Amino acid sequence: MQHTTTSGRIAKGLNYTLLILLAASCVLPFLYVISVSLTPISEVIKKNGLVLIPSHMTLTAYREIMQGGRLLDAYQITIFRVVVGTLLNLLFTVLTALPLSRKSLPGRSWFLLFIVFTMLFNGGIIPSYLLVKEIGLLNSEWSLIIPGLINAFYLMIVKSFFEQLPEAIDEAARIDGAGEISILVRIVLPLSLPIIATVGLFYAVWHWNSYFDALLYINNPESQPVQLFLRQILLASVAISGDAAEAADAVNPISVQMASVVVTTLPILVVYPFIQKHFTQGVLVGSIKG
Repeated sequence: MQHTTTSGRIAKGLNYTLLILLAASCVLPFLYVISVSLTPISEVIKKNGLVLIPSHMTLTAYREIMQGGRLLDAYQITIFRVVVGTLLNLLFTVLTALPLSRKSLPGRSWFLLFIVFTMLFNGGIIPSYLLVKEIGLLNSEWSLIIPGLINAFYLMIVKSFFEQLPEAIDEAARIDGAGEISILVRIVLPLSLPIIATVGLFYAVWHWNSYFDALLYINNPESQPVQLFLRQILLASVAISGDAAEAADAVNPISVQMASVVVTTLPILVVYPFIQKHFTQGVLVGSIKG
């Protein structure tokens, strides 16, 4: 049986202490957010906003967010954007990255130059708005998807991964009579699941958190995604003072803000553990060359 030295036990204890402090630094802020969202305004004022475990709980902030059923409609818009947008992002990214990964592609260097150029410069907000307006996408869910179909940075990541795949596999498939679509579906995609899952996660999180494009292109309240809907609620909430602030069921703007954070963050926290292993594999595989 191996005996641990005194210095080894001290180092192990320091490691555990550091990990516990690191975990607490991640958990406590979210616990604080949940607690304040469930705390009456009178208790928040009494404790100067420092509430970790509320003595009384209320769902007033969540009722304020969900009143009128608008939140569910906004969730439908956001889920449509995340699911359809992520699938289209992956489709166009893969279809663009695969030919760019082939060194035999005519004009390959020029195509790569144009793509890298878009990572450094863009037309700006006003030209983007005018373009979306001219093609008739204003107040449409597609205005949140089509303008950002391909992210140049993610495209370069996928292209670099495809370049690492052995060319002998493609050549053997062509000898057997396989076409480009067959090679993509039967060979490239199965070998690229880790990087596809990773880039898909990046696209999905971007769609979920994005609100500025909806602020530009969506004027119809019925077509607003969750983030823009909650933003309107936060802007509409006002500070409460005097006797109203002491009421147990008064709407606390701070609690509404915290409830909004919980509503927008919780779905990502639920989904992330199921795709974490693919994310880790994609990062590791993408960091190995050859």
